[in-house]
Amino acid sequence: MRLKLNPIVKKDLQVAVRSMRISWGLFAYEAVLALAFMFALLFIQQESAYVFSNNIYSYLVYLFPVLAVTQVCIVALIVPIMTASSISGEKERQTFDIMLTTCMSPFSIVLGKLASAMIRILFFVAAGMPVMSLAFVVGGLSWSTLFYFLLTIVLLSMFAGSVGIFCSAFCKRSITSVIMSFVIYFIIFVLTLIPLFFKLISNEGYLGEVLLFLLFNPIVFFVDFFVHVMTGKPFMEGASRSDVGFLTYHLAQGKVWMFTSASCIVLLSFIFLMLAAWKVNPLHASAGRKRRKKGAE
Repeated sequence: MRLKLNPIVKKDLQVAVRSMRISWGLFAYEAVLALAFMFALLFIQQESAYVFSNNIYSYLVYLFPVLAVTQVCIVALIVPIMTASSISGEKERQTFDIMLTTCMSPFSIVLGKLASAMIRILFFVAAGMPVMSLAFVVGGLSWSTLFYFLLTIVLLSMFAGSVGIFCSAFCKRSITSVIMSFVIYFIIFVLTLIPLFFKLISNEGYLGEVLLFLLFNPIVFFVDFFVHVMTGKPFMEGASRSDVGFLTYHLAQGKVWMFTSASCIVLLSFIFLMLAAWKVNPLHASAGRKRRKKGAE
């Protein structure tokens, strides 16, 4: 039985691999990872001569967070740029109406755009595996950690891609969509921290359930992931029942917070995709034009 590939994914990947842009992008990606690896190794080597008493091997494990954070930052910057022009670019090339005449549903179109961006990102991540593998070989980390890291990259790609596609569906120009994507990035990161900020400045001592908003913050998710990898403990392990609420206390145990946060980020991504599909739907678009025309009359 042959698997039916989404036509949007097939078309976008064919266009991408025919261009030299992806090759130069892979080269730049590898170069940045190699530089991060060399600088981290040089720093560990210099510090070991003064602080670590020449026991450099026990500290090579810190190569992993350096390379992982580098990849996370690159993916967080690249994916919105890739997806922010996915639909607005079709409008600029005047091929958007042709795409809507196909038998594909609006959600299939949006999902195809997201899948093509995620597959291209996986090309970059796969190309960076040899450099990442050095951190595991000399650092002593288990290979299961590398697998979980790949899953977190997929999660980040899905979240960033859904934000980019949402902005691309609501904007007519790609540059506007890119700017709007990073603005939404910033809003999500800040809004989830505002309740905690007000609780801290109130000096009440009891945080309650305001930490639950952090479940939707990708930065907090990655902080919890890296703390788990490096220490084997959750980043909120010290939270007591007297400081936080009932739900927060139980979610902070073990890996519950990390998996719950991943589920919340997936839910947020799905909401963005549904809104983008609603905007792409020509029935909703025509209804909006009719309402604006009636309002003008």
